[in-house]
Amino acid sequence: MKTIKLNNQDRAVGNIFCIGRNYTEHIKELHNATPEEPVVFLKPTSALSLTETPIILPDYSMDVQHECELVVYIDRNAECVKEQEALDYVGGYAVGLDLTARDVQSQCKQKGLPWTKAKGFRTSACVSDFIDSDQVVDIQSQYFGLRVNGQLRQHGYTADMMFTVAHIISYLSRVYGLAAGDLIYTGTPAGVAQLQSGDKLELLWADQIVAQFQVQ
Repeated sequence: MKTIKLNNQDRAVGNIFCIGRNYTEHIKELHNATPEEPVVFLKPTSALSLTETPIILPDYSMDVQHECELVVYIDRNAECVKEQEALDYVGGYAVGLDLTARDVQSQCKQKGLPWTKAKGFRTSACVSDFIDSDQVVDIQSQYFGLRVNGQLRQHGYTADMMFTVAHIISYLSRVYGLAAGDLIYTGTPAGVAQLQSGDKLELLWADQIVAQFQVQ
């Protein structure tokens, strides 16, 4: 059973939902179409990787890229939740990485195939420890970022999301249903780039979180 850390306690993880194309500048840098509703894909729980666990690059890709994201932990079941009530179902927030084998993803897109091989490999869902949702006054006014080898590589503001956290939770609860323990990766801002063996990563969220990972 996979777990995350919230308030220094282990919490079981269920589904891992990921939202694609949620920041306009990231859409532009990959030359993607702008969606009219959230783009959703899944990662297996075996992809989950906690702080200081080595990142393993898959041997079938030559271009694994980082995507720094805000991550949401759902702490009770949610079905057909209204957007105004959606944040009541959040137990905690973290900052994470949706690692993507970009070359493999491009091949999958060209063939009309699912992205699982590009998105779901081992250690492709990195995440920091979570902070309690009560400690976050306004989730849509948060700054987060990623340093690679000491250099700021990627950063963003949740205010720039096309679909807010509340909207995403409401949408997922209506279409799929959410369960206690589910994680939601909420999309990445611009600045994605390739990782190399030996890279040292630091995930940052204002003054609240610093999490370290290293590429094996």
